[in-house]
Amino acid sequence: MVSLVSTATTTSSSITKVESKSVSPPEALDVGAPSSEHDHFFWTYTEEPHRTRRQAIIKAHPEVTKLCGPEPMTKYLVAAVVLLQITAAHLLRNTPFLSWQFLLTAYIVGATANQNLFLAIHEISHNLAFRRPVANRLLAVVANLPIGIPYSAAFRPYHLTHHKSLGVDGLDTDLPTAFEAIFLDSILGKAFFCTFQILFYALRPMLIYSLPITPLHLFNIVAQIAFDYALVQLSGPRALVYLIASSFLAGSLHPCAGHFIAEHYVLHPLQQLQKTSSSQRAKPTQGNPGSIAPPPLPPTETYSYYGPLNLLTYNVGLHNEHHDFPAVPWTRLPALHRLARDFYADLPQHRSWVAVLWQFIWDDEVGLWCRVKRKEGGRRVGAGIGPSSSAGTGKNTNVDVDADANGWRQDELGAGETNGGVIPGVR
Repeated sequence: MVSLVSTATTTSSSITKVESKSVSPPEALDVGAPSSEHDHFFWTYTEEPHRTRRQAIIKAHPEVTKLCGPEPMTKYLVAAVVLLQITAAHLLRNTPFLSWQFLLTAYIVGATANQNLFLAIHEISHNLAFRRPVANRLLAVVANLPIGIPYSAAFRPYHLTHHKSLGVDGLDTDLPTAFEAIFLDSILGKAFFCTFQILFYALRPMLIYSLPITPLHLFNIVAQIAFDYALVQLSGPRALVYLIASSFLAGSLHPCAGHFIAEHYVLHPLQQLQKTSSSQRAKPTQGNPGSIAPPPLPPTETYSYYGPLNLLTYNVGLHNEHHDFPAVPWTRLPALHRLARDFYADLPQHRSWVAVLWQFIWDDEVGLWCRVKRKEGGRRVGAGIGPSSSAGTGKNTNVDVDADANGWRQDELGAGETNGGVIPGVR
């Protein structure tokens, strides 16, 4: 076991640091040297931690697999929020854009509602609303309507790749590029990033790698254009402006937008990453005066938040739990946490998404460099085809016929993904 000891906390830090004693890391954890003198990402050459922990949790608590599967409530919640946004847009059809009524409604109601729809699409991308994948794809298009811009069809393959290739340079499009990290490495730069982060998340994936265009993409685009056109014809252009403004504010300086940074950025002071606990240091003695400390532990790369904003965001704050079990829907993530508390209780966690945004902008030791990266080979560590446990079924198989060349099963990416086919765009 590796003991992560962090006793120092600062008033600016939004992370609760505790001693971890229940999670064994993947083999031979190490933080590698940057690829150039200007590269300050945290490089590691190991498999991402979630698959290892998922297998350990299934072994310790096999009943956890009963939590997997769709949540029927999701479709009703999506319908309610879509109706709320359409109603708000219609009511504001004659309200000036720069009036306080318009802007305040867009920030408080619209941004919160559209953030909820962002995360509904996130939930649906794992097939967690219906058992039939096609029904999930159609519901995602419906949830996309009040966002104003079509993206649900493209989001799914990029997001599933984020799960399958967490931290893999050139594949995980959630990672900032070196270009972003260099040019936004200042308080003003980070404030700009937080203000316009929805645009970074929308445009970055297309610059990393392109997706194959499928009929679903075309349907998503046509449905969105038809909806936008009908809305303008029936309620006027300000109704559409309200929806698009809501989407922008949802991914800007909004309390719920803190989850974008909170999930995977390393926010504790960087000097802590260069320290090891006294129990890990090799102490020099007269017989061994040249003994040295072992390499520093790599930083944690996924963080959970257990605060009240989860009520508005499909429990996305339970992010370690979600990455461990993408086939568990939002309503059962708290049950997963309780069931496997021995695996989660000691992990670093956030207390506040607002504090995350504040620290990210103002802390000189935190920035876009604060992400864990790995080369593609990192996801193959410990991922060979062989005895495995399906996260969706709990079945053990000696030959994993649904696994790809890296040993990944499709049902490790969500519910209902066991058809053996290739998910277009997932790498």
